[in-house]
Parts: sequence; structure tokens; C-alpha cells
Amino acid sequence: MDQGFTGPAHLVLMASLARGHLIQGRSKIELAAEFGLSRFKVARLIDEARDSGLVRIEIRHHGAIDVDLSARLAERYELTHSVVVDTPEDDAASLREHLGRAAAELLNEVITAKDVLGLAWARAVSAMARSLRPLPGTPVVQLTGALTVPGGRDTSVDVVREVASSSGGTAHVFYAPFTVPDAATARALRQQPEVARAFGRLPSVTKAVAGIGLWEPGQSTLYDASSESDRQELHRLGVCADVSGVFLDIDGRPVHTELAERMIGIDYAQMRAIPELIAIPYGVAKAPAVRAALRSGLVGGLVTHTALARLVLDDG
Repeated sequence: MDQGFTGPAHLVLMASLARGHLIQGRSKIELAAEFGLSRFKVARLIDEARDSGLVRIEIRHHGAIDVDLSARLAERYELTHSVVVDTPEDDAASLREHLGRAAAELLNEVITAKDVLGLAWARAVSAMARSLRPLPGTPVVQLTGALTVPGGRDTSVDVVREVASSSGGTAHVFYAPFTVPDAATARALRQQPEVARAFGRLPSVTKAVAGIGLWEPGQSTLYDASSESDRQELHRLGVCADVSGVFLDIDGRPVHTELAERMIGIDYAQMRAIPELIAIPYGVAKAPAVRAALRSGLVGGLVTHTALARLVLDDG
């Protein structure tokens, strides 16, 4: 970590501990057990929160991160990391860039030389990659095939190569589309050496980053790229959300679809096995999909913005 730089995970941890002790009246020993820290470190972090000005009458931070909302989301959904950015949402491209920078700061803070990073394609993940500082030689694994979108600057291959190249880590990539016309073609592609090698690395992935889409027009890149028959069939099956191609109903339960059999990407079981999946959702319309993803148990980290975080908390 840069000298004098307080990363978002450290900031939210201080806020969570201060909130638990000073507002909820919980003991430092109780908080130490919950967060896996010594009570001496809990005491030090609460003191640091006071000394830094983070804690006055309320928990706040002079900056873009709403630490109170971040801590409340983390507590409600038992998240390892939660970062809520206080930024306007009037322009989707600008919002993606703000959240991408916040996600990059979080990843730069929490990833270690022992981690293996998985990246699923999403516009917000691409924005994160552009802001990411070099990682400590971290291997990077591609989780989804390429999806071409109008005005898209990067494919999943580009994003993985960019992050691995800047970090000096190995890029485990494959050249295949995200969706194909039939299941037989998908099975054949999954058996191609470069695809099989990348998917063979999935059990080693310790942290991953993905997007969350609502299964509605303009709210999911995969929805917009799908045929009308696929869109209607997934609606009929009760699909609410797609987490970079993993389909969920409104309660967060996985939904088996014929479309998934025609996709080249990580599946539900493989995604659930990743110790921490960090999602970067944006746009208030996606609140039902974000709640579904949080209920699913797939998501261990969240980077989002204030308006969406409030909706998720109010109706969660």
C-alpha cells in the first residue's frame, strides 16, 4: 500500500468496527471474534478511526466512499468487502468509470502475491482494468468467452491480457465467443486445448471480478446480445439476474437454461467455489438483480453507488 494511502477495505473495516462498538455497543472482544482479529487490533483500528476524523458524531469519510452505507451492506449480506461510492448516476459511462476506479483501488489493496485473479467480461470490469495498478505478479484467468457489443473497447481476452501484462503474471486466456448457436459446438470448443487449460485453472482462482445484469432490455449485455426466443425462454424460467452468464431467479437460486449449454464461460458451481467474487453493479433498475446475486451466496464483495445501495438495503 502507498505511504499515507488508506485503501477502501481498510477504511470500511475501521467504519464497521467503530459502528459496532460506538453505536451498537458491542464489545471489542465480540468484534474481534466476528472479524477474525485480535482485540488489540480492534482497539487500535477504532482509535485510528477516531484520530483520522472518520468518527465524530456519525461515521463518515471526507471523500467519495460512503462508509456508513458500505458497512451496512457488508453487515446485512455478510460481505467480505463492501465499497459504496457517493457519485451521481446521471451518465452510465461516467458511473462505470467511477466504480471501476473504486474497484481497482479495492483490488490493489486486498490482492496478494498468493492470489489468482479471475476476470469475467463486463463493461464495469473493463473500466476497473483500465484503472488497476500493477498487481504482485498475479496470474489472471479468463472466466468468460468474448462478447462483442456496440462501442465496446475491450474483449474478455484484452482485459485479462492487459491486467496480467502490467502485473508480470501469467494470462490464462482463450479465443472463443461467449455464446454459440448450439450445445454441440459449445462442447467442442470447451475441449479445445487453450479453453480446457484456462478452465483447468478455475479451482486455483481465489478472487474474481464480475458484473451483474438484470434480465431486461438495456440492463444486461448478455440479454441484449441474445435472440428474442432466448430472452423469452429465460423470462419464462424466472431468470431475474445474470452474474456474468450465471443465471439466477429473484431469490438467488440458480436457474438451469438451454442457453447456458451454449455458453463458453464459468458455471454456477465453479463460481460458487471461488473464495471471493467481487461484483460491480450500477444503475438503480438493477436493484432486484443485485439482491438476487447477494442472496445467492456467490458474491463476497460489492462495489456500487449510493442510490443503488440504498435501494438494495431498503428492500432487502
